[in-house]
Amino acid sequence: PVVAAASVATAAGALLFLLFAKEGPYPFGKAIFEPSRIGQVFREKPLLLANLGYLGHMWELYAMWAWLLAYTRAAFEAQAIGTAATASLATFFVVASGILGCLLGGYLSDRIGRTATTAGMMLVSGSCALLMGFLFTGPLWLFMLVAIVWGVSVIGDSAQFSAAVTELTDRRFVGTALSVQLGAGFALTVLAIWLTPRFADFIGGWRWAFLLLVPGPLLGAAAMLWLRNLPESVKMAGGLR
Repeated sequence: PVVAAASVATAAGALLFLLFAKEGPYPFGKAIFEPSRIGQVFREKPLLLANLGYLGHMWELYAMWAWLLAYTRAAFEAQAIGTAATASLATFFVVASGILGCLLGGYLSDRIGRTATTAGMMLVSGSCALLMGFLFTGPLWLFMLVAIVWGVSVIGDSAQFSAAVTELTDRRFVGTALSVQLGAGFALTVLAIWLTPRFADFIGGWRWAFLLLVPGPLLGAAAMLWLRNLPESVKMAGGLR
């Protein structure tokens, strides 16, 4: 039933795109990946900082999604409540709350800028990752409240990083800049996903396992605040930085 429901939802989404989504207009022409321009992505400080912010975000996001169910099951066992199905349902609501985060991230970026939005979201999500260990044994309502805030904030800034790189990059190599950003981000997230359960084993359980993720959003927030202070940041979000 789960696979069937997911398949139907995917097909429905594809149909919506086919019927209602329009391509363009684009602010610049087709951009392709040019390996010879990779170095330029790392030489320009605004781009480097935007990418560092993205890497901090990616260190946390997918590892949180991947291991939240295991973490919630362990927490519910420690609190002597619910079943495996209850933990699965709770995890679903936390991850699904990211829909609100995406809407909120777009809304805020149009009003206070991309750097403030991303830094704020990462500071909130990093704080939630830290707090989860303290709430591992309850109370349940507070555990779930922090988890849902985490679910909202951990994804709410995601779209802003690619938008920032697009705005900061020379139009001639925006394709290369985006390819480098995405490639580096997903390479790092694979490492974080792989390390998280091993870290849990190393420290003797899941309770403090998400501490491993905290440095990512904190460093990412620092990078975005640094970017905000550069004159080039006015290129983003219509001058809102």
